[in-house]
Amino acid sequence: MPTTRELFLQYQAQTSDAPMGINCVKAEGVKIYDDKGKEYIDLIAGIGVSNVGHCHPKVVKAVQKQAEQYMHLMVYGEYIQSPQALLAEKITSLLDHSLNNVYFVNSGSEAVEGALKLAKRHTGKRKIVSCINAYHGSTHGALSVMGNEFFKQNFRPLLPEVYHINQGQLDEINVIDEDTAAIIIEPVGAEIGVNPMSSEYFKALQKRCREVGALLIFDEVQTGFGRCGSMFYHQALDVVPDILVLAKGMGGGMPIGAFIANEKIMKDLSHDPVLGHITTFGGHPVSCAASLACINVILEEKLVDIVAVKNQLFQSLLKHKAIKDFRSVGLMIAIEFESQAFNFSVIRKCIDKGVLTDWFLFNDSSLRIAPPLTISEQEIRQACAAILEAIEETC
Repeated sequence: MPTTRELFLQYQAQTSDAPMGINCVKAEGVKIYDDKGKEYIDLIAGIGVSNVGHCHPKVVKAVQKQAEQYMHLMVYGEYIQSPQALLAEKITSLLDHSLNNVYFVNSGSEAVEGALKLAKRHTGKRKIVSCINAYHGSTHGALSVMGNEFFKQNFRPLLPEVYHINQGQLDEINVIDEDTAAIIIEPVGAEIGVNPMSSEYFKALQKRCREVGALLIFDEVQTGFGRCGSMFYHQALDVVPDILVLAKGMGGGMPIGAFIANEKIMKDLSHDPVLGHITTFGGHPVSCAASLACINVILEEKLVDIVAVKNQLFQSLLKHKAIKDFRSVGLMIAIEFESQAFNFSVIRKCIDKGVLTDWFLFNDSSLRIAPPLTISEQEIRQACAAILEAIEETC
């Protein structure tokens, strides 16, 4: 009888030659447990997904309740399904009044695809601007606006008329011109290794977009739902995008994403042609129920309010001569080392010590920390002690 690991390696499509290969059998709160009973503190949270922790009881209850009522009924937008309507109302209540119409999908990549289509349909233009070393997903449209050629070169041809600028460089924003449908940008560069940009930069971007009739798309797939110390990070920047893209921390562990715009903009997907954007499983009622419960947990437990305190604790504890830089926005943290080899050694040793960390797609010399927002002071101290031990052993 083959083991689960053997089945995984033989029958499941692999994304790399070296998967982490942890055989998970249970996850709860900030902990993951493998098939041998080993306990891990999860500092990755599924790449910023499990903001309220794994299997939060209120999210689990919402999933169970909705699954007993109904699951998939019809393609998105045809039937009235209360989990979708209630979630849309809740999300828009947390946003600027201009962002009042929600289109639900299954993931961040899908939300990006929908946002790009909406921008082109609304403006009647084709040119898209994005940033060098930005990650927006792996489907063809999302890959087209990814700002890293290494991950794109073997999948061309991609979308035409995509132009890239450097994040945070004001002297490059004139690439956004009268032919531009939209610029898509992360308010914090995530996969580059946590690169925050100023409010002034985003206000200048918004001004330029308005001057030339382009739309401003914020990809908050990683920064949303409290991760960076505000419910959505554009709120801390005091800039309201024309289209907001969400996913990851949105579902409490269930697959869901969304792109959000003003109703007048979103209506353009409903005519010329009708069904201008459509999805079978987008806004799945079980995922929507989980998402509403997740948001309510974030609000009721005031998780956003304590992100800054937890950030400071990580900063105070993670001090070592081998750490070249510490970059963070809330609980999105990068620790820079001298090389990829040093970083990967630290990551492997952390796993051995029962702490799960990761690296960044476009910055493999930096260690990623993005734990559930529910992580306790004791768990932070325990995890940081293990990281420091791993660093010391690597030196």
